[in-house]
This record gives sequence, C-alpha cells and structure tokens, in this order.
Amino acid sequence: MAHVRKMPRKKSNGKSGHAWQVRYRDPDRVEHSRTFRTRDEAERFARKVEVSKDEGSYIDPALGKTLFIDWAEDWLASSAAGLKPSTVSGYRSLLNNHILPVFGNVPLAKIRPVDVRWFVGHLSEQGMSPSRIRSTYFLLQANFKAAVESGYIGRSPCLGVKLPRAIVREMLFLSAEEVKRIGTAVPEQYRALIYLLAYGGLRWGEAAALRRKRVNVLRRRVEISESLSDVDGQLHFGPTKTHQARQVALPKSLNETLKSHLERYVAKERDALVFTSPEGDPLRLPNFRRRVWWPALDEAGISRSVRIHDLRHTCASLLIAQKAHPKAIQQHLGHSSISVTLDRYGHLFPDQQDQVADALDEVIR
Repeated sequence: MAHVRKMPRKKSNGKSGHAWQVRYRDPDRVEHSRTFRTRDEAERFARKVEVSKDEGSYIDPALGKTLFIDWAEDWLASSAAGLKPSTVSGYRSLLNNHILPVFGNVPLAKIRPVDVRWFVGHLSEQGMSPSRIRSTYFLLQANFKAAVESGYIGRSPCLGVKLPRAIVREMLFLSAEEVKRIGTAVPEQYRALIYLLAYGGLRWGEAAALRRKRVNVLRRRVEISESLSDVDGQLHFGPTKTHQARQVALPKSLNETLKSHLERYVAKERDALVFTSPEGDPLRLPNFRRRVWWPALDEAGISRSVRIHDLRHTCASLLIAQKAHPKAIQQHLGHSSISVTLDRYGHLFPDQQDQVADALDEVIR
C-alpha cells in the first residue's frame, strides 16, 4: 500500500512549514517516494498508484525521465535491422534536422500534446512541404507509440494533431509513340532500359539491379527480386519495395530488344548487371537523369517535367487502355495489393456506373 505522511520543510521565506510525502513500492517491490505540497495531492497520487498496480498499467516515473534523444537513438538502432538503408537514412535525416533540435533534451513524460501540435505548426510556418511534415510527424508518433508499449510513458502525446493534406504529384502518361521517340533518342546501350521501364513497368531500382540470370528470353520472362538504392552516396542491393519477387511477362518486341542487349552489352557471368554505366558500374539515378534522360527528352521534344518514374505510370495507363484486368496490372507492376493499384490508377478505368445501372435494370425487368 502507498503511505502518506507529513514531512517538515523550509519555505522560501525561511520559515518552517510542512509537505506531504507518498512512499510506495512498484510491482517489482522497489521502493519510491514523491513529495507534494498538499495532503489532497498526495492522497490522489497514492490512490492512482494503487489503481495502476491493480490494473497492470503502472508506469515507473524514472523511465519517463528518459530524454527523447536517448530514446530515439535506441529506437532507431533496434528498428534498423528490419528497414531498408534508404529508410534508415531518411529517419536519421528527419531526427537530426527537425525532431531532435526541438525535443531531444526533453524527458519523454514532459512532452505534451500541445507541444506536438505546436511542433507541426512550426514546421508548416518554416515552409516544409505537407508530405515532409507528415513523414516527420509519423516518425515522432512511431517513437512515442513504442515508448508507450515499452512502459516508459502512459500515453502518447501525438493526440488531436491536424496534419496538412498531402499533395499528390500529378502523374504524367506518355503515348507509345512518345516512348519510341525517347527510346530512339537515348544511346543504344539504354534503349532496352527505356522500353523495359515503359512496358515492363519496373521501378528504377528494380531495373538497375536486374541481373542476367533473372532474364529468360526463351519464356519471355524477367524475374524481379532485387532493387538497388543510392543512400548518401553508397549503393545498396536489397529486396524490392514490397519485399516480394515477381515474374514480368515481356511483349515479343521488347523481348527481342532485351535479347540483343544481352548479347551486345552484358557480361557473360550470371550475376552480371543488365544495365550499367559506360564504365561498367551500377547505374545511379541522378547521373542517368542528367546525362541520358534529359538530353533524350530534349531531342524527342518532350518536356523535362516528365520523370523516369512516369514510364511506370505509362505502363499502367497503356494496360488499362487495353482493358487489362486490375489484378493482372497489380501483378505486372508489383503492387502489394490490388487496392494500391485501384487507388493509384482507378481514375483511368472506364466509368462502370452506367453498365451497373443497366445490369440492375435487366434484373428488375
């Protein structure tokens, strides 16, 4: 049981006074004490301690004194094993540049919902983009959620926070004729890459990590099981975005282009990369964009606002135009679920409302 007792103390004016001390044991039988100015405060705390012990929700006050910076470092270190290097690098950047300067030296238990709401508003005032604000907040939220689960604090201060609406960047879609113009404009060494991105629907990292052993020209299949990322100047080969491998069927014309590419530009080793720099090194997106992509767009008469990733969007739009089933499109593009496909490209599918209404009319008749 928690015990309340009267304690003598010196007031700031030098006169004698008294305070009220609560002595109690935590669930591990470790003794603690806290001092309050009034008996009511002490008794409320004593009751709260006993109730939390009975309910199993007791929080050790000492853990709540952990500085956020210490908690965040431990959290990131323990989480890194299951994350991609690019994700860890992104988290580290958000922590160092935005979160730790504000919350780093504050104890976990001292951070309140009003502090988090102020923080989000401050980021907006500093001109941070809505998507970046959301990423920063969700990282902060993940830290506090883990702190609650680990018994460091009773509840997360990430409550009642209104986030700015994320701005979805407009997708740009190319026609098959425009894809051909770009493919003709790039050096021949990269023609197969352009067509594979546009008609195979690969992500850049998947194409950059593609190896000879993953290409089966006899079956017209490419196995996508690896991705290449550039993190702080360091290249990392790892799993795909969804951590799942998939088989991509190739159109006959693309298969022939890829077969010729393998014969002319790819080393014979099974692990040889299919697409490399002129020096034989793995492709880096910024270099490729500057040296190959933008000059090709200029020559093809296409705006530089078109991104390399828009070739993937182009693949989706062309498949939809050919009335491919959403499930087939999901598998071709390697989305984690069909809902991702429909959320991203649903607006491109023909409007089915009239067909549904006509079908119901037939039933009614």
